[in-house]
Amino acid sequence: MKPPGWTAAQWLLCLLFLRIPEPEHCYLYNNRYAGDKVIRLVPETEGEAHVLKNICHQFKVDLWQPSSISYVSEGTVTDVHIPQNGSQILLAFLQQANIQYTVLIADLQKTLEKGNSLRAQRNRRSLPGYSYEVYHSLEEIQNWMHHLNKTHPGLVHMFSIGKSYEGRSLFILKLGRRSRAYKRAVWIDCGIHAREWIGPAFCQWFVKEALQTYRSDPAMRKMLNHLYFYIMPVFNVDGYHFSWTNDRFWRKTRSRNSRFRCRGVDANRNWKVNWCDEGASFHPCDDTYCGPFPESEPEVKAVAHFLRKRKKHIRAYLSFHAYAQMLLYPYSYKYAKIPNFSCVESAAYNAVIALHSAYGVRYRHGPASSTMYVSSGSSMDWAYKNGIPYAFAFELRDTGHFGFLLPESLIKPTCTETMLAVKNITMHLLKKCH
Repeated sequence: MKPPGWTAAQWLLCLLFLRIPEPEHCYLYNNRYAGDKVIRLVPETEGEAHVLKNICHQFKVDLWQPSSISYVSEGTVTDVHIPQNGSQILLAFLQQANIQYTVLIADLQKTLEKGNSLRAQRNRRSLPGYSYEVYHSLEEIQNWMHHLNKTHPGLVHMFSIGKSYEGRSLFILKLGRRSRAYKRAVWIDCGIHAREWIGPAFCQWFVKEALQTYRSDPAMRKMLNHLYFYIMPVFNVDGYHFSWTNDRFWRKTRSRNSRFRCRGVDANRNWKVNWCDEGASFHPCDDTYCGPFPESEPEVKAVAHFLRKRKKHIRAYLSFHAYAQMLLYPYSYKYAKIPNFSCVESAAYNAVIALHSAYGVRYRHGPASSTMYVSSGSSMDWAYKNGIPYAFAFELRDTGHFGFLLPESLIKPTCTETMLAVKNITMHLLKKCH
């Protein structure tokens, strides 16, 4: 009932100024990253590097790049995620030590919320169907795999190679035209580290491109007719799921340790090749924790078992990570040339040239130890040591501006250019190299 003497226009104006309660905003990850920053530092001297290591150790920061404090030295590009409650003190320490830094991300929560808002808008606008230009949850990816298995029986075969620590299936897609003749194979895995979402996005992109261009692209047809591709879109299924539900920047698996509260193992330090040597940690709370023993993680053990049984016909191993824009090959654990260096170097060089041709993005390439840093117990070194002659690890976009939060708008260009590199490597396999 409107007050006596009020006109309809006055009543409407009054309603416009009433404060109508809005539903409480539901923050991503319970707003845990509010006020957090990501900063970049490049120590100019070994003295600065030493001070930076001490500060990082004291404040227990989350290193985005490199993966361990031990890698920080003079000239090392170091990206650090610092929590809001300790940022002022930490930045004051840096200023006191006269160590220069730049802020890459001023408020991590706001950046996450912005990305989620854009994703929601795009989903509302998008046509029905599976989009390859957005990030997908584990459930969505596995449903997609089941769908392809049903709709492409001539080229796709889906199967499980085991279970994760938390009981999730470890699904593989086998791509290729079925043949009774002997065929060599390529293994591709993505998502060993949970927070590197662009990895699983590329694995899905590769499958999409293979199926959509099989009939129209002579190179793709040759690849699928002469080779099988074993593709694992999400290696670290437990960690990837956790990065969607609890901690966007989780890296490791989700296994438990009976003596420590910290969970998880670095699935790229858990392989039986110079296990837990330089570049890996024995401490369960570190991001590069190598595990209690080699292949302690059921995910690693399942993949290692699968590859061992098929190492005679698997000729290439490709693993996709982020971020650094690099194409790496063995060795990771030592500074030495691999026996077939000239063939592998040639494949890598031509791959980064092909990649660059798409958008002008430059990738560094070379042995992992000298191009990036020394690390032990990696899947790439294990694959090479177990007789797979072409073993590569891609570090996809970018070089730090977005870090692990690569926007969905960059999925298409990243995957398009990477596809050129992978096709180049694969075609290299079909030729003889001396």
